[in-house]
Amino acid sequence: MSPAEAMSTKEQEKATVAHRDLRGFMETLEAQGQLMQVHDELLPEPDVRGYMRAASQMENDGPAIVFDNIKGYRGQKLLINTHGSWANTALLFGMPKKTVLIDQFHDLSKKWDRYPGEVKWVKNAACQENVVDASINLYEMLPLVRINPFDGGYFLSKASVISKDITDPDNFDAQNIGMYRLQVQGPDTIGLQALAFHDMGIHLIKAEELNKPLPVAVCLGAPPVVSMMACSCLEYSQSEYKMAGALSGHPLEVAKALTSDLDIPAWSEIVLEGYVIPRQRFPEGPFGEFPGSYSGVRGQNRIKITKVTHRTKPIMETLYIGRPWTEHDTIDGLATSITLYKQLKASMPEVAAVNAVFNHGLSVIISTRNRFGGYAKSVAFRLASTPHGISYAKNIILVDEDVNPFDFTSVMTALSTRVRADKDVAIITNTPGMPLDPSSDPPGMGNKLIIDATTPAPPDTMLREVRMVDAVPSAENAAELIRRFQEGFAAHKG
Repeated sequence: MSPAEAMSTKEQEKATVAHRDLRGFMETLEAQGQLMQVHDELLPEPDVRGYMRAASQMENDGPAIVFDNIKGYRGQKLLINTHGSWANTALLFGMPKKTVLIDQFHDLSKKWDRYPGEVKWVKNAACQENVVDASINLYEMLPLVRINPFDGGYFLSKASVISKDITDPDNFDAQNIGMYRLQVQGPDTIGLQALAFHDMGIHLIKAEELNKPLPVAVCLGAPPVVSMMACSCLEYSQSEYKMAGALSGHPLEVAKALTSDLDIPAWSEIVLEGYVIPRQRFPEGPFGEFPGSYSGVRGQNRIKITKVTHRTKPIMETLYIGRPWTEHDTIDGLATSITLYKQLKASMPEVAAVNAVFNHGLSVIISTRNRFGGYAKSVAFRLASTPHGISYAKNIILVDEDVNPFDFTSVMTALSTRVRADKDVAIITNTPGMPLDPSSDPPGMGNKLIIDATTPAPPDTMLREVRMVDAVPSAENAAELIRRFQEGFAAHKG
């Protein structure tokens, strides 16, 4: 990398410390040219939505954007696209913003192994500087923007929802932080969609069995690493807070909620405290979902908000979700990839990398050594048995361990030169599916497509040479010289 692109060790340490909250990360983004400020008066629709869509489509280097002059919400700040590009995810973890995706994957994978990280409880939390417990009106308190034109209302598309197992309240690791679909349905009422295979779905089932309200806390503008963990597919017994501490390298500061025993990120911008009404369902939707299609109206849970706390001059955060590419794909892409990678590698060390950045892992590309004939397909079967893979992973592609699963040219070359349709393609019917996938029929049921594009291994026999051309080691040095030439030319022209 060029000197202008590199961050010194001191700069990386400063960036990591600053990322204990959203505002610190915004400072880092601004210093790296990844934060745009819009002060012109804009209409929530279609003006703000236009920015949301445009920024999220810039997959590699789209900036975060902050608005402070939205008509009807003048003076209130709305932040979008915080995690909306690979440049921003690199900066979140102290890497140069042009770090390629495979390098981000391996860097984050090493940080993942530091689990469990430290969690620190604090008093007088920043998120509780201001308390509202009467006349709550979310329509006035939050700069709400409809995400897609035919959504059924305003959705809180980037909220970290915290819940506990009420039958095991002292089990900190079973406390869940998830990013679920939330529809504002009244001044103090929010519709909630948490599916049965989500961790919160387990909490809801247990609460409804006892006919008890389930306490929840909805965090808006959570620390950026917490937001990313809320989108991850950790095991039920793994703590998102402890993983956030491991990834950041610093203790994650939490505080007790004011109306329950829940632990909330102390540096959140806004916290909505309340409870899920048990054994009742209410119409919710439609909503433009991550596969790029609108979901229908379904009977869902509902949250009653009883208290709101917030920092002084809070920053509301939201993300664009809809037809990919969107910030939804970026915020959960790496976290989903690494979670699946760790779960696979624990029993199959031949696995080299996993790419699950497409549609929250509806399609997954795995690079692995094909240890013996048919082994790669077994890796796919293992993926299909992970908590996330059971319902999400419907298209699974296997490539060799020396193929970069994040490089489409390499993957397409493997598909073009390795796949024998009669031997290397498998279809497993009538499996669990993702209800929001428009091809799921009926919703919640689906099929698995497995494509083995690895080099055949004995006892599989081929009647021709199958060895691929090896990589050229010296090409890395040459590529660096070429990059420096391009940067120098761009700087001279600038």
